[in-house]
Amino acid sequence: MEPAMLATLAGDLCLVLGLAVLLLPLLVTELSRPRDGVWGAVVLLLGLVLVTSSDRLRGAPMLAVVCAGLLISRLGSEVAQSRWQQLSPEEQQRLKSTERWSTSLQQLSATLNALLSNTGQALGSLKPKAPAADRPEGSSRTGKRWVRPEPQAADAQDAKAEAAKSEAVSEAVSEAVNAEAPEQEAPEPTAPDQEAATPPSEDG
Repeated sequence: MEPAMLATLAGDLCLVLGLAVLLLPLLVTELSRPRDGVWGAVVLLLGLVLVTSSDRLRGAPMLAVVCAGLLISRLGSEVAQSRWQQLSPEEQQRLKSTERWSTSLQQLSATLNALLSNTGQALGSLKPKAPAADRPEGSSRTGKRWVRPEPQAADAQDAKAEAAKSEAVSEAVSEAVNAEAPEQEAPEPTAPDQEAATPPSEDG
């Protein structure tokens, strides 16, 4: 196997391992630790360097890369075994069940969907608006086009408004006439009879 191919293979393995360490808090929270993200980023950086600089790794540098890969794999296995032994029997049994992994995958997919939607909204807000010269004629700043109503519809609306006004005026006039009619028909009060009101004199 050529040294360049070996370096590329080692870089691919480092990329997969670094991505697994980064996703460890989401998939297996029982085995994760607070600084796993930092170490996962370091392993990813190592994988990128090995993949992009595989042509330069020949001789002693390639031997150093192989030794570093062996050391990283050995230390990683020791850390994984110690963390597994620190778990309780119930947690170990739960990690072996398929329901636990299906729930973790669902949470991971929901997190990725939320991240993609937020990224799309952020990119959409940063998109520049179209200048006034590129907007179609008759459109406002919001992009809505103002359509002038047809003459027939406008005439019909005016006729309806005038009919409503005339009906209101006729109703007001009829109410005023009905209010004045009882006042005119009411009988006038009669003056009292003075002769009947005066008492008879003593001489008569």
